[in-house]
Amino acid sequence: MIITSVNNERIKYIKKLKNAKFSQEQKLFIIEGDHLVKEAKKAGLLYLTLSLNDEDYGVENIVVTNNVLKSITNLCNTPNIIGLCRYVKENNELGNKVIILDGIQDPGNLGTIIRSSVAFGFTSVVLSSSCVKKYNEKVIRATQGMLFKTNVVTKDLTNLIKSLKNDGYKIYGTDVSNGIDVKNVHDDKKIAVIMGSEGNGISAEIKNCISKNIYIPINDECESLNVAVAASIIMHELK
Repeated sequence: MIITSVNNERIKYIKKLKNAKFSQEQKLFIIEGDHLVKEAKKAGLLYLTLSLNDEDYGVENIVVTNNVLKSITNLCNTPNIIGLCRYVKENNELGNKVIILDGIQDPGNLGTIIRSSVAFGFTSVVLSSSCVKKYNEKVIRATQGMLFKTNVVTKDLTNLIKSLKNDGYKIYGTDVSNGIDVKNVHDDKKIAVIMGSEGNGISAEIKNCISKNIYIPINDECESLNVAVAASIIMHELK
């Protein structure tokens, strides 16, 4: 049976998952495209697929028309497959290398940082409550499936940083005017690096919790780096 109507009850339910509150209640989120579906399958989190043809990913597949897929996606080019995923399990054991994000707003930046955290061996990405949500559709796409391969949690940063300090972590902030070159940081034990929001940087309250500041030397012609680029460079240097 092929579903042809965008008003089908199952299709309407799936489209409701684009609402963050409903997605949270159902503990399900939408992914788009073959690559993300394959990564979700590898992670054991794929729940359901919708596609133009019979597909076998070991879960229920609903065959639909292109018009139905188009009604679900916000992409310019309609994908040939869409998946539903279970929420990724969060782990309170953060590991020895942690990137902490204080108010990141741009979903592309968050997705890129999550992707880089996997590439450079950081074990957890911690979000403040003011960050863009990790299940935002643009965040999911920007992670390129790495959301399934790392630990992304949301925490109260003040309490978390106090706890990390008590557990022996060195807490690094980012400040070009009052910091040390990231290349001169050789602490390979427990590290947490805080990156601030695109517009305001690290909040005043969180700045008071920092042990040391680090910076990336750049050409004087360039005033600053995009936060995702900076976070990626720092994680590479500290890996």
